[in-house]
Amino acid sequence: MAIQKYYDTSLRPERAVLVGVITPGETEEQAKEYLDELSFLVMTAGGETLKVFTQKMQRPERATFVGTGKLEEIKAYVTAEEADMVVFDDELSPSQLRNIERELQVKILDRSNLILDIFASRAQTAQAKTQVELAQLQYLLPRLTRMWTHLERQKGGIGMRGPGETQIESDRRIILTKISLLKDKLKQIDKQNETQRKNRGELIRVALVGYTNVGKSTIMNMLSKSEVFAENKLFATLDTTVRKVVINNLPFLLSDTVGFIRKLPHHLVECFKSTLDEAREADILLHVVDISHPSFEDHMHTVNETLKDIGVIDKPVITVFNKVDAYKPRTETDELPMHHGADGAAEAEQGVLTIDDFKNSWMAKHSSPAVFISALNKENIDEFRELLYEKVYAMHTIRYPYNNLLY
Repeated sequence: MAIQKYYDTSLRPERAVLVGVITPGETEEQAKEYLDELSFLVMTAGGETLKVFTQKMQRPERATFVGTGKLEEIKAYVTAEEADMVVFDDELSPSQLRNIERELQVKILDRSNLILDIFASRAQTAQAKTQVELAQLQYLLPRLTRMWTHLERQKGGIGMRGPGETQIESDRRIILTKISLLKDKLKQIDKQNETQRKNRGELIRVALVGYTNVGKSTIMNMLSKSEVFAENKLFATLDTTVRKVVINNLPFLLSDTVGFIRKLPHHLVECFKSTLDEAREADILLHVVDISHPSFEDHMHTVNETLKDIGVIDKPVITVFNKVDAYKPRTETDELPMHHGADGAAEAEQGVLTIDDFKNSWMAKHSSPAVFISALNKENIDEFRELLYEKVYAMHTIRYPYNNLLY
């Protein structure tokens, strides 16, 4: 059984060691990006990262995720530095979790567990709290046996094995009943939210979507002149917020939604589908992108794939490239747009890719509208408002032709 440490977390944050496996389908740069994100998740949860361990493998070890040699190396470091927890970048199976915890003798978390902890601390509304509790119980259910390892030393004792198994089965029934009740509760909340959406009247609905920590809440505050919680942490916004916005006397509804992230566990996506109903029922999507992030194209792909998973396709999209003030020009060694030489062959452009270069290449490749802004510094906001107004007005004119002269 793992040794538990108890101390006042206000005195110092919990210290974490991160572990990731680099499979043949990943590059070292991608693995570093994933682990940097995991470190950001640890910081968001209130911890700090001491060290990162990686291992190149065909696939994670079935028993201990990493090889025995690497596990010994991690154990030596954890013991020497008195780390409080070890966090793995992928979801661990119940047996892996049990084996690693037995070997390292500290708290073991995986990415799913860490995200659930952050969700639990951020949930404010009854809907979000219910969704988080449901996801936690679904995560816990297959891992119940790990909670009963204190009975192992009594195995073989007369009359001891039965009660242990009975208690696990009893807990499993309790959790399954609770999961059923929470699903029923979510259905009721969904019905209430659907009624609220119907009562909002004949207004065009616009939803902010995007990777986590790209500035959606800052844009919401800027457009609606409200004070939605915004912070430089992952999943700062968990509950859906809806505000009425007016541009040039044209009113519409703007909603902010939970940010997406790579490697988001399937059961979390399922639980938070109802939170994303605003995106599903929106007329226009504002896909916010942090253009200053080195992997923003990957983030865009993750968002698009998640939108497909929740059934949000074929909606008008405005791509909002945010944080242009923090964009750093790429060097010629980075991936650059292609142009055609005199012989018609595609050649890589030389030199530095500035924000204007990227803007021109994006506009040339994509037919969807895009705008480049800094929500924090209020840069290029007038163009953004004008583009948004045009899209809302065009849709309003089609849907409500009888009152389009009012705007």
